[in-house]
Amino acid sequence: MWKNIQPAPPDSILGLTEQFKKDQNPHKVNLGVGVYKDNSGKTPILAAVKKAEQMLLAAETSKSYLPISGDPAYDRAVQKLVLGAESDAFQSARAVTVHAPGGTGALKVGADLLKRFMPEARVWVSSPTWANHNGIFGDAGFAIKNYSYYNPETRGLDFDRMIADLGRVPAGDIVVLHTCCHNPSGVDLDQGQWDEVVRLAEQQGWIPFLDFAYQGFGDGVVEDRYAVERFGTAGIDFLVASSFSKNFGLYNERTGALTVICPGADEAIVALSHVKTVIRTNYSNPPAHGGLAATIILEDSQLYEQWLAELADMRVRIKDMRKRLVQGLADCGVAGDFSFIEKQRGMFSFSGLSDNVVNWLRTEKGIYMVGGGRINLAGLTTDNIDYVCRAIGEAMETAA
Repeated sequence: MWKNIQPAPPDSILGLTEQFKKDQNPHKVNLGVGVYKDNSGKTPILAAVKKAEQMLLAAETSKSYLPISGDPAYDRAVQKLVLGAESDAFQSARAVTVHAPGGTGALKVGADLLKRFMPEARVWVSSPTWANHNGIFGDAGFAIKNYSYYNPETRGLDFDRMIADLGRVPAGDIVVLHTCCHNPSGVDLDQGQWDEVVRLAEQQGWIPFLDFAYQGFGDGVVEDRYAVERFGTAGIDFLVASSFSKNFGLYNERTGALTVICPGADEAIVALSHVKTVIRTNYSNPPAHGGLAATIILEDSQLYEQWLAELADMRVRIKDMRKRLVQGLADCGVAGDFSFIEKQRGMFSFSGLSDNVVNWLRTEKGIYMVGGGRINLAGLTTDNIDYVCRAIGEAMETAA
């Protein structure tokens, strides 16, 4: 049946990793895929996760299915982390949470849920956004529109145009928002700007869908959820897709969650019933191991504090790599002001490097970046930072 069908194009990011693995350059550096790496270039298993897994295995008595929505303890723990234990949305049971296969699975479940009841709605994503947003919502059957976000001239947020665009989004449409550590730009809104976005959502009547993949990678787990808390106080319908891939390092366990927040508890019960029907026809039940391990950490005070410390170490390392990259480029005499990289947050940065430079770095130096010059700062180490800076300087002179 496949004889006359053309192969699908490789994923723009994961395809880079396949090229990287085949590259024979001994100095190769992967700055593409969004996976945290420590200073040795490895993606670590957190010590808190190791301890939680040992506790889980010792206490485990069955491999039976989880409920469709996941383990209830996991769902409560996620709500406390994402919404805040003192939030009205949590306290008044206006929120319902389901354990999903990663943040991607949470987005997909939310997209399918919304398509059932808002078939004519359009989905608005930031320009630029994580490439898979277009695929997930497009495959769910939505028309995709863009709102202004990143200004390539200032290397910062184009907030005035963003607000103007969101002010024209009609009631009933869906707006996807990066809660913190915007992927791919690393440019975030401040609290005052989030207040304005929440006001617009109330005024216009569109549905916010928050992608919360990097909680704790910006300023901290509490600080990074400001947008979620503000939408929660507004008393409107919105959704949050969260992930434990980055902040718990549970990449291959596919541990995420979809939280649906409603104006009232009765509505939340109705919403959960329909979320379950979406899950039942998709994957029936979530994977257990990662979620149960995360629950142990979130419910054990000592493990929780250990996890927060390990998360802080990851956050600090990324910020240090930002500083080293800016200083290294300056020391190599690379033309231009790259100080904007230090102002960005999270694992990613729009470096401002042209596609010609990106392609040259890959073919000549084995340095892999996503098209458009997006860099994963966690791919930098104290061992490869000088090589990368010198290579960028050479590329700017040769291929710019």
